[in-house]
Amino acid sequence: MRKAQKEFIVSEWDNIQRIIVSLALKATTQSTIVSKLSAYARNNRTKRALWEYDNLIQSLYLLNYIDSASLRQNVQRAVNRGESYHQLRRTISYANYGKLRFGTEYEQHLWSECSRLIANCIIFYNATLLSKLLAHKESRGDMQGAALVKQVSPVAWQHINLYGRYEFRKRPEPVDVDEIVRELAEIRIGTEPALAA
Repeated sequence: MRKAQKEFIVSEWDNIQRIIVSLALKATTQSTIVSKLSAYARNNRTKRALWEYDNLIQSLYLLNYIDSASLRQNVQRAVNRGESYHQLRRTISYANYGKLRFGTEYEQHLWSECSRLIANCIIFYNATLLSKLLAHKESRGDMQGAALVKQVSPVAWQHINLYGRYEFRKRPEPVDVDEIVRELAEIRIGTEPALAA
């Protein structure tokens, strides 16, 4: 462990603020800043000041992380959400008996983008159901049910048939979301369907 060299930060504070404001106002991009700083010599004062400033920010964050149980829980929840999304993407990608069928890099990219689109459609569908269900619970004064709905993740797919046959040429009957919400609202606590994550 070494002591922070704050003299670099103090002497270059104006430049650090200029960089931060440029990024905050979107006057420039991170990649532009990084490429410009990379072109400078290793011992450039602004570059060294940014390293020192970054070390201070990281140290403060780690100390806060150690001391704050709520911060640790929020970080863990965010990690879990990200992992749930990646599990959904993997499930979609491997729906074809685990076989990835593409011959070129373009087909691989197309496969990836299609699985992202399907994942986002599932999340949108779930979020729509959950939003309407929450509004329904709140309008009925069921605050306990509303609190439970707020804990449900929209990244769930147990109720989605990923292995069926899909027809995109036919005009399907629209999904009656309100009817689904009414059915979900009748389910008692403790017997929720697989939509709960």
